[in-house]
Amino acid sequence: MMEIAYQPRIDSEIESLVERINPPRVCVDNDSDPECTLIKVDSANKYGILLDMVQVLADLDLVISKCYISSDGEWFMDVFHVTDQLGNKLTDRSLILYIQQAICSSRTGGITKEMQSNLKREVQQRHVSTEHTAFEITGINRPGLLSEISAVLSDIGCHVTAAVAWTHHERAAMVIYLEDGFNGGPIIDPIRKAQVKDHLDTVMEAHHRVGDVSHVVVRVVEAKGAPVGWAHTERRLHELMYGEGDYENCFDCDCFGDRCDALWRGRCERIHVTIEACNGYSMVNVKCRDRPKLLFDTVCALKELQFVVFHAVAGAKGSTAEQEYFIRKKNGCTLETEVQRERLRHCLVAAISRRASRGLKLEIRTENKMGLLSDVTRVVRENGLSITRAEMCTQGEIAVGSFYVTDVNGGETNANAVEAVVRELGGAVVSAVKAVGMVPTRMGSTSDSVEQDKAKSSIGRLFWSKLERLSTSIRSL
Repeated sequence: MMEIAYQPRIDSEIESLVERINPPRVCVDNDSDPECTLIKVDSANKYGILLDMVQVLADLDLVISKCYISSDGEWFMDVFHVTDQLGNKLTDRSLILYIQQAICSSRTGGITKEMQSNLKREVQQRHVSTEHTAFEITGINRPGLLSEISAVLSDIGCHVTAAVAWTHHERAAMVIYLEDGFNGGPIIDPIRKAQVKDHLDTVMEAHHRVGDVSHVVVRVVEAKGAPVGWAHTERRLHELMYGEGDYENCFDCDCFGDRCDALWRGRCERIHVTIEACNGYSMVNVKCRDRPKLLFDTVCALKELQFVVFHAVAGAKGSTAEQEYFIRKKNGCTLETEVQRERLRHCLVAAISRRASRGLKLEIRTENKMGLLSDVTRVVRENGLSITRAEMCTQGEIAVGSFYVTDVNGGETNANAVEAVVRELGGAVVSAVKAVGMVPTRMGSTSDSVEQDKAKSSIGRLFWSKLERLSTSIRSL
């Protein structure tokens, strides 16, 4: 029988009043752990708040080595163990203040420019622009697609101020921010926007096979500077890829979790997902090679599928990450059929795989100019290479970006081709290194077989015994 949990209906005005009476409390603790900074948050609960908090930390490029989540009832209590990319604690006062303000503001009006200006470093969500017109593009991927799109935009006088492109399972999704190359500022004229959209539609429809579908959507910028339907770019890319059905035929490892010894030795590149019923929840266990933003990607997938995370624990041992979630659908139902469980497994594997780095990573830093993205992608294409993932943005007079390239078949890059790209782009290429598919976070590893056996046991089984200790820790904020 399907399990349905009772969920009281709460009026939006009452919910807003509860939030004002009980604003989030964010404590940044550098004393409890000798190696990590603990970020402790408790507040009145709200659907989607977990993703908002993880997004704040991910945009700051912080490494989340462990986290404990508990949000049953109308209250949530979360603890994140974080460091910077070098494994250091967070000691910058402006950064600590920003984290506290950003997590609290995620429940209200979002992060303001004033908050960002007070931070003595750049927030990674730099490609999210409220001053330029955003174009969302999805469709079937092919070698040279980003080059074709950027060339058309340059030809019709559009300046790309930022762009993020993902490819996965023969699909492509992009969010490109434009300004008028002639007059500057967002493209406001409806006729001009329609012209740009028509050109992009033509590029996407070229070489289409029978039944292929592509989409070009324009997100309009309002006078106040906030785009209609504004969304965090990487969250939006996950949504676009999901809408393209890139999760179909995404299979996890045949050796489910604990039985794959290669995973715990750091040799298995496959993703392990198991789902089972547990104490009125659907318990989802994810094991894979660790990498940055892994927690963000999995939580994003659960939110996209309208699951509520009631409890969770995540961590890593060596190069292997393990996450366990206790979830229900937003309507209170658990996963009762194998079809439902299989779909969730596929979607989680897809969400994790989309950001997996493949090929050679080219880091670009050069003068910002009209047609720069077109120039870079043209050189890559003309030398027989294909872009699997890209991110570029402008910082005043400077443009920076990362491009992951393979050969046209998705294989290893040819050394001569890479040398030609670096030579033709001149001093624009600051580094060219082989991308690592999964990058381990800063967690101690051990070869002791006893410790490995302990790690193989379900962390969810142990989670219930830790909830009381977690609650005590939160109450001591």
